[in-house]
Amino acid sequence: MVRVKRSQLREGCVLAEDVLGKTKRPIIPKNTVITKPLLLVLEKFLVEEVDVEPLLANGEPFPNVDSASTAAAKQPMSFYLEAVQRYKTWFQSWQAGLPVDIGEIRGVIISLFERMAGQKRELLMLHHYATKDEYLHHHAVSVGLLAGFLAMQLGYSEGECHQIALAGVLADCGMAKVSRRILTNPSALTEAEFNEVKQHPVFSYRMVQKIPALNYGAKLAVLQHHERNDGSGYPLGVKAERIHPYSQIVAVADVYHAMTSERLYRRKQSPFRAIETMQREQFGKLSTEAVAALVNNLIGLQTGAVVKLSNGEMAEVMFIPSDDPARPIVKIIETGQLLSLSVQRDIYIEEMVQG
Repeated sequence: MVRVKRSQLREGCVLAEDVLGKTKRPIIPKNTVITKPLLLVLEKFLVEEVDVEPLLANGEPFPNVDSASTAAAKQPMSFYLEAVQRYKTWFQSWQAGLPVDIGEIRGVIISLFERMAGQKRELLMLHHYATKDEYLHHHAVSVGLLAGFLAMQLGYSEGECHQIALAGVLADCGMAKVSRRILTNPSALTEAEFNEVKQHPVFSYRMVQKIPALNYGAKLAVLQHHERNDGSGYPLGVKAERIHPYSQIVAVADVYHAMTSERLYRRKQSPFRAIETMQREQFGKLSTEAVAALVNNLIGLQTGAVVKLSNGEMAEVMFIPSDDPARPIVKIIETGQLLSLSVQRDIYIEEMVQG
């Protein structure tokens, strides 16, 4: 990490540590990407110095940081940001008609997965980095990491976890064959545009179909990651019995990251809010085992954890109901008031600040 003065910050800087106020409570959590409004927040709270990652959110090095100190200071998220930029170059090459270079992709993604597989909090924060303009690139790398992590928690072998991670990364490679006008459209898609987008799993499958380094399950996951257990998915509309287990894992990772990320025509949701929506709206559509692995291993709260609520208040988790784990009983730190989020449905957990 790099210690910098507030005046040196620019949009796209990534916080390496929580920014604490005078009460020692986090004003802005680590891994947040700095924006213009956040620069004003830091000024308002008279924050003079902060710790940032040596790389910006777009993968560029932080200005005035030499390469030697950058290499020495690298955190896992720096490797993630580098991988996103590598994916961007791959995607551009696919748009130009070049084939998938699985050797290069495997070298980057598996190395990154092995670095981050045990970093639960870092994986939980991946959505912070997805900007509207580079959503596709962040989404691909994040889905690969999350899918590999879920596979690991579900007891798959190391080799299978690697295959599932690669399937997650390559699931949207076929988006390179979709019209660039659609990919950059800032408004909701028309029916015709959405129908074209719905063909991207087929395009992706064709791009990986003859790659011997990917096994049968990984190739099916690329094709089936938008299929749903009740037959409501696409492109084939198959039901659970015909959907490969790898596909079901990638599907959960795909939905979760999409819901928690900022996109051109849709606002992001809190991870905890996204989990609620997935459990409610996707019941019968997504694998219950994969969703449970996401809730219990990635989103899993513990008593004593400090969280930020949607109303801006900080709270401590006191009790976690087994039937509604995203809505625990919390104690408001400033007032000591106990609040059941299962009862107070209009308030939810925005972010976990300290586990």
